[in-house]
Parts: sequence; structure tokens; C-alpha cells
Amino acid sequence: MSRTIRAMTVDGSAVAEVIDSTDIVNQAIKYHNTSPTATAALGRVLTAASLMGSRLKDKGDSLTLSFRGDGPAGMILAVSDYFGNVKGYIENPAVDLPLKPNGKLDVSGAVGRGSMSVVRDTGLKEPVTGISEIVSGEIAEDIASYYANSEQTPTLLSLGVLVAPDLSCAGAGGVFIQLLPHADEETVRIIEKNAASLSSVSRLIADGVSCEKLLGIALEGVPYDLFDGIEVGYKCGCSKERMLRAVKSLGRTELEKIFAEQEKIEICCRFCDRKYSFGAEIMKGMK
Repeated sequence: MSRTIRAMTVDGSAVAEVIDSTDIVNQAIKYHNTSPTATAALGRVLTAASLMGSRLKDKGDSLTLSFRGDGPAGMILAVSDYFGNVKGYIENPAVDLPLKPNGKLDVSGAVGRGSMSVVRDTGLKEPVTGISEIVSGEIAEDIASYYANSEQTPTLLSLGVLVAPDLSCAGAGGVFIQLLPHADEETVRIIEKNAASLSSVSRLIADGVSCEKLLGIALEGVPYDLFDGIEVGYKCGCSKERMLRAVKSLGRTELEKIFAEQEKIEICCRFCDRKYSFGAEIMKGMK
């Protein structure tokens, strides 16, 4: 399982969260058979969604983070629950671009330009949706820009996914810090200074640096209280019953047309690639 810890500075200036999402990303690789570039892009979005989702207020809430850029990756989407468990997919899992001049995977080139959205379903009549422009395609910068412009919340977000030679994820994670109203200027200055040490979160995690040590790096020189720690994972939650409801929603007339041409309907879950098959018997009792 992956793991998240959360803390608050003693002076109430900021809340901080750190995640080791290596297991989450490796599960995504298993389900989607992603190329290295796609692994990095989807892994960052999954990691960010987990961090953002764990800020939800109630256990029944969920958060959907999506990137709709004009790059070859297509849409990238992740859904998180209140705990930070996530699921997601990338439209083109085979996308793979040449490395950038600095030797890193070209996530921004795969994502391209377009829009990102954050949808919070909190049980109200309509979900709350925020939309922002993709400013770089590097994911972390885009989300920080969203919080600054759409929610007026200064945010520091560092994300990383390190792909091993065997195409597995050697290390993945993120550090998420948000300033609270009336944050102390000296605390803010120290946190901003520490950010330079978080430029390679995935390498640190791959080298065995724990979430607690990452938090210490991010908040070095700032007293803080660690108040929470929880295991999180890649959890789909699909089921045959849920898929059956989706199929039946087509209505009897449409289903009759489909079964006149084929014996079965097969549905594949886009989050975990699990396949479900249904025959004409499902129409029994339908009006």
C-alpha cells in the first residue's frame, strides 16, 4: 500500500501533506500497460488526486481531477475518495516521446495545452466544478496555478514519478503544502526556500527516504505537528451489479436491437480493465 501523512505548522500558517504513491503507480501500470511517458503523466495525476481528495470533508465525498490537453496523451483522469484512495486512466497509454534535453520524460509534451478541471462531489444536488488553463503540462505547476487563481489558496506542490529500466515505478510521491489565512511571512519564506530541496521527490523516495523525512525536508526550520497518517491505494470499486445497471439504462428497445446483432454485450472498466459480459437474459422483467 501507499502511504500519506499530514501535518500543520505550530503557528497555524500552513498545512502539509506527503505521499509515497509508488504502489499506486505500479498498480496503474499493471492495469493500463503504460509506456514510460504515460506512466509519469498518469502517475502524477493519480498522486495529486490522492493528495487533493484527502482534503475532502466527509467520507462520502469524492474528487475528480482531469487534464484535457491537445497533446498525444489525450485525456488523463483520476478519481479520489475522502481517504485518498484513487483510480484513473490515460486515453493513450502507449504515448511515448523522446526524452527532454535534461534527460527527463516529456510529460508536458504528452499533455499539451488545454484545460484541467477539479470536480468535487459532496452530495449536493450538483457537484462543484472548477476549471483552469493548463499552464505547463507538468501537472504540479498546473494544479498550483489552479489553486492560486480559482481558489485563491497559495499552494506548493511537488510531484514525481521515477520509471525504472524494467518499466516499473521505482519511486513516486508528492509534497502538498497550502498556506492558511494570515500566514506568518517568515514561515512562508522558509517554506519557499525549502522547496528547492524537493525538486526530485521520486528519486528521494526511490532511495528510501520516508514520508516523515520528506516532511522534515519540506518544513525544515518550521515547528510542526504531525497529526495523521493513513495507508492509501489504487481502488477501482467496479462490480458486475454496477455495470449491469449501466447496461440496463440503455432501455429495452435499444438492448433488443443490440442482441438482435450479437449474443452478448461486453463492457470493459476503463479504470481496471476488468471485463463484464451480459446476455439477453438481462432483459427479463424489463419494460
